Amino acid sequence: MKLKNSIISVVVISMFSCKTTNVTSNEVTSNKTPKNVILLISDGTGLSQISSAFYYKNSTPNYTRFKNVGLINTSSSRQDITDSAAGATAFAAGVKTYNGAVGVADDSTHVENIIELISSKNIKTGVIATLAITHATPASFYAHTLSRDSQEEIAVQLTQSKVDFFAGGGLKFFDNRKDGQDLLKTFKENQFDVNTSSLSDFATIKSSKKVGFLLSKEGMPTMEEGRGDFLSKATELGIEYLNKDNSGFFLMSEGSQIDWGGHANNASWLISELIDFDNVIGKVLDFAEKDGNTLVVVTSDHETGGFTLSAKRKKRENGREYNDYSEIDPTFSTGGHSATLIPVFAYGPGSEEFIGVYENNDIFHKILKVTNWEK
Repeated sequence: MKLKNSIISVVVISMFSCKTTNVTSNEVTSNKTPKNVILLISDGTGLSQISSAFYYKNSTPNYTRFKNVGLINTSSSRQDITDSAAGATAFAAGVKTYNGAVGVADDSTHVENIIELISSKNIKTGVIATLAITHATPASFYAHTLSRDSQEEIAVQLTQSKVDFFAGGGLKFFDNRKDGQDLLKTFKENQFDVNTSSLSDFATIKSSKKVGFLLSKEGMPTMEEGRGDFLSKATELGIEYLNKDNSGFFLMSEGSQIDWGGHANNASWLISELIDFDNVIGKVLDFAEKDGNTLVVVTSDHETGGFTLSAKRKKRENGREYNDYSEIDPTFSTGGHSATLIPVFAYGPGSEEFIGVYENNDIFHKILKVTNWEK
């Protein structure tokens, strides 16, 4: 069943009644309006996934740098348990919709996303993912389709979109299409400079009107397969490029494959992707702390796998099993998604707005409220 308002109220009061006292000197706590927004989405990440960084990362997790923390209910318009398409559409357009929908409301009508809304205000925009750039989460920030599976249609929409910078995989949806179209040519006609071999340095793309990177046929390699620091580098490059005119920007960067590790019930895959995402958080917070005008919001569309940091089950000499509380054994309860509440971490001007317990589509409205972009 959906959460009841009365239950939410109790949780809010009990968890966040002292929210204004837990602040350090380097945390921005004024009501200053942010000029830039960086939204980091760790697909499929619940609290246990985040907790894994505290046990498996060799350094202090960057999650510890946040003081303003909230929780979101991720249920979609028709289902208690959301998928990535409905979850990302809630973030991108501020509406609850049905599972599988990309950029459309529950009645299948198109809804304006944040990139479409702010591009007319000379605010630069970008999307980054470690899966195909046509996958559900990034697609929800620039496309409109009744089904997330329509990736060739989503690819066409990217070539026509207001996006200024993108990076990820999914090349086959642009150059090896069933309809024979060469969308790399279409990109060029629409003033995109698209690289299909590697990330460039900033000097190379500085003068480009729009920039894109399609660096694998489908999803990018996993961390265990040697992807390296692609996500950190792409995010840093995106920030530098979008910020070159100092006119304000919005960037969504997704750690996509935490979700896939959860679906596969593969703890090492999941944890390696989560640690990579935590490294991206560090790079983004370093920029935001120095810049002073950037709001950072870190959250997830849903939890995947029913992931738990369980105690290791062992046997005594007499054959009886016991829980060894000195050793963690990551376990899973499902190969799908779960309905658990998802944490939201916020830093920078306007970050206090993200404290509390609320619905996932409120992320969109809170961003517009603190930036005044809707006016």
